[in-house]
Amino acid sequence: MVVAPMAGGPSTPALVVAAARAGAVGFLAAGYKTPEAVEAELRAVRGESVAYGLNIFVPMGPLPDVAAVDRYRRLLQAEADRYGVDLPPVRLRDDDHFDEKVDLAVTYAPPLVSFAFGVPEKGVVAALRAAGSAVAITVTSPAEAEQALTAGPDVLIAQGGTAGGHSSTTSPAGYRGTTTAAQVLAGVRAVTGLPVIAAGGTGTAADVRDLLAAGAVGVQAGTVFLLADEAGTRPAQRAAMIDSGRRETVVTRAFTGQPARALRNRFTDEFSGAAPIGYPAVHHLTAPIRAAAAEQGDAEALNLWAGTGAGQARNAPAAAIVDSLTS
Repeated sequence: MVVAPMAGGPSTPALVVAAARAGAVGFLAAGYKTPEAVEAELRAVRGESVAYGLNIFVPMGPLPDVAAVDRYRRLLQAEADRYGVDLPPVRLRDDDHFDEKVDLAVTYAPPLVSFAFGVPEKGVVAALRAAGSAVAITVTSPAEAEQALTAGPDVLIAQGGTAGGHSSTTSPAGYRGTTTAAQVLAGVRAVTGLPVIAAGGTGTAADVRDLLAAGAVGVQAGTVFLLADEAGTRPAQRAAMIDSGRRETVVTRAFTGQPARALRNRFTDEFSGAAPIGYPAVHHLTAPIRAAAAEQGDAEALNLWAGTGAGQARNAPAAAIVDSLTS
């Protein structure tokens, strides 16, 4: 059992350690954090002598359409006024401290290092493997799996469109999130003999058993852990997930410019159709709006990342959730 990396707060050292002690492998999420913050979390988890992983975002290329992002910025001004915040200028490039985070991974050598949003250079994978880490690359299709194989990973993560949060697709324009974990698993296994971890829409022990029976070496789940006692999920999202009337999820670029599955809210309704491709530039544009909404406890402008298994999430210790998925 793998507890997915959930950037933006939910993944914490406490969640990783609790999951590991329950027999799972939990991931620290390096995304959006400074290298100093990532190192502090690596130190905290390494000191507990448990199995764990570190997830790193592969930098995107240049913005495909700067003018489209500028237009979206103007459209967002009404939201900025609503929450009393200023919109930042469009950030044309941001590598999320990729090189520094890879250096930290080499230094601390977590048992598993995974990558999302693309394929790292072959030299990066070789350096991590030489340091003692196994390397996983997240893919959403057989074509992406074939590209990932050129970097020499140890394992692939087959991410279905049912997964919560960002898709690792490298083809965001045509991505609709219609695939299941089982479908992507089958497609990826058809092009490689490497071990494959299946991810997406898993909320029950039956889901896990089915994917293992279909050939996955492990199953990655994230959404079902968002309400774990040890998760750093924002209070507004916790409240939204507990709301039995809020179960519909949608795939949207509205918050970050990259397709991601979230609980439907006012922001997804109003901006999904207008949002351009443009991660992480769009992420930075909406960040002050989302921060203000979170401070006010307003879930209608938050990126409520959640997969199709959101209804299975519950308030409980991580160990109990791991047990419910593996019993």
